[in-house]
Amino acid sequence: MAVTRQARNTSLIGENIIEVGPLDSIESPTVVSGGRHGIAVFISDGKPYAVDNRCPHMGFPLDKGSVRDGILTCHWHHARFDLESGGTFDPFADDVKIYPAEVRDGIVFVDITPRVEDRETRWKGRLRDGMEQDLNLVIVKSVLALREAEVPGSEISEVGATFGVRYRERGWFSGLTILSAMTNMLPWLRDEDQVLALYHGMVHVARDCAGQAPHFQLDELPTTDIPSERIKTWFRYFVEVRDRDGAERALLTAINSGMEPAAIADILFAAATDHFFLDGGHSFDFVNKACEMLDNVGWDQAADILPSVIPSLTNANRSEELNSWRHPIDLVQLVNETTTNLDELVGQVRKPEWDETESLADALLQDDPHASANAVKNAIEDGAPLTAITRALSYAAAVRVARFHTSNEFNDWITVLHTFTYANALHQAARRTPSAELARGIFHGAMRIYLDRFLNMPAARLPEHRNVEREPTGAGDLLSKLLELTDREQQVNESAMVVHRYLSLDHDPEPMIATLGHILLREDAEFHSYQMLEAGTALFNELRDTNSTAANRVLVAVARYLAAHSPTSRAMRQTARTAIRLHRGDAIYEAPTDADEPAATDD
Repeated sequence: MAVTRQARNTSLIGENIIEVGPLDSIESPTVVSGGRHGIAVFISDGKPYAVDNRCPHMGFPLDKGSVRDGILTCHWHHARFDLESGGTFDPFADDVKIYPAEVRDGIVFVDITPRVEDRETRWKGRLRDGMEQDLNLVIVKSVLALREAEVPGSEISEVGATFGVRYRERGWFSGLTILSAMTNMLPWLRDEDQVLALYHGMVHVARDCAGQAPHFQLDELPTTDIPSERIKTWFRYFVEVRDRDGAERALLTAINSGMEPAAIADILFAAATDHFFLDGGHSFDFVNKACEMLDNVGWDQAADILPSVIPSLTNANRSEELNSWRHPIDLVQLVNETTTNLDELVGQVRKPEWDETESLADALLQDDPHASANAVKNAIEDGAPLTAITRALSYAAAVRVARFHTSNEFNDWITVLHTFTYANALHQAARRTPSAELARGIFHGAMRIYLDRFLNMPAARLPEHRNVEREPTGAGDLLSKLLELTDREQQVNESAMVVHRYLSLDHDPEPMIATLGHILLREDAEFHSYQMLEAGTALFNELRDTNSTAANRVLVAVARYLAAHSPTSRAMRQTARTAIRLHRGDAIYEAPTDADEPAATDD
């Protein structure tokens, strides 16, 4: 057995020096006690080398590997390491920890004194490596290590955000939207699911960037002494004529002139509502999510992040060019006629006490687009704050999801989802920077809700109109049943009943939101499910204190959507399980026991 003592006459410095034994009698490899996982000592070309005995890739004992020409090869996945530095030749692995070793008077000594390292810098760099190589295991291991080092979720998100906008010439896309949404969700999730949320976001960003050309940012104009309204006019014009370069230079000039974040956001939102429901609602949502990302990582990153949304504006499909918006009723003409004096109407004094959310939502859900447009206009004339109107719009769109009948084609879930996420983005934008230009988007959203009416024909019955008395009453029992239901296909209405039962009994809604988050994050979720959870959570929490019935319907909508898209193959979950077991030191090459199942993925 190796003896721990302070060695004499050696250049090794540390509190704990291990005497391994005479060089000429040591078998290579030899494992000695020390470090966290034991230390493997190899003799190569007559010189001793010591490394952590646990392969940093998947934890296989490195003493079962082999050495040739100074390269240590792990025999499980053939990861290769330089014995001298510990550096790996294979990006899917990681550098192995080395320990100083030397020979004095024919005796081999190893210094096992823990080395101080900048874990944050190291694992942020490793996270970037994982994203560059599109390696899920490296990504989740990095997120786990950063969270253990108490790095805030917003700082981890910043790594993914800056990577995503730099390495995708085509600009902001679904991965960055998922990352922004999951960053917003972190306060509502259990600790272990917070890791999964960041992991999911990073993986989707990496996928979006894989094989794509990077973006080379342009410069702002030589002078920033330009009135903000002039820059806004320029930007909107460049978007109108689909000139990405001109729009980018105008936007960067606005940012570098010191313009306030709300004013910068206003420029983007105005351009996003110059046309109807751009790109199925994605364009406006992308702009909003980019702004929310900056709220989390800091607006000092605006020059890097915001130009990424320009392609979603300049390249977008414009709904006024679609037949469904022009025939049999010309919805574009209807809105244009209704909003002729919108600047004047929005400029009137707002009444903070106005709250007709449910009645306005009911009007928006009717089958008459003229009535819907007039209801919005009347609310503006009555002095309703724009945020109150956008809240009603969001609620009406959520009801479309809550009443989506499963007799519809499966892909049409996404149709009602697009309207809801657009309405949510509009609402968040109105809270940030209300304006007459933004108000146009309310009418666009109202017409989209009208166009979705066929997806509520027949309308699914809300759980409050079903027999929910057979459901459990205990909070824990209801949460467990929801997890069980969403582990099977086609449990849409059953899941909705459980959520309604839980909320109608006035159980604490936060565990329900956390459970819905867990249901999402255990799946290989599609893009829109992340949007649904985040937007639904935001709207529920805004409505819960003033209109519990409406709030409950929103979470019912979330549950129905998630249940419709569960279960999946759960490959990402398996990778996370592996990383969690590695992180806690399990020997995953051995047969697991029930105790090996990590809490982050338990059902």
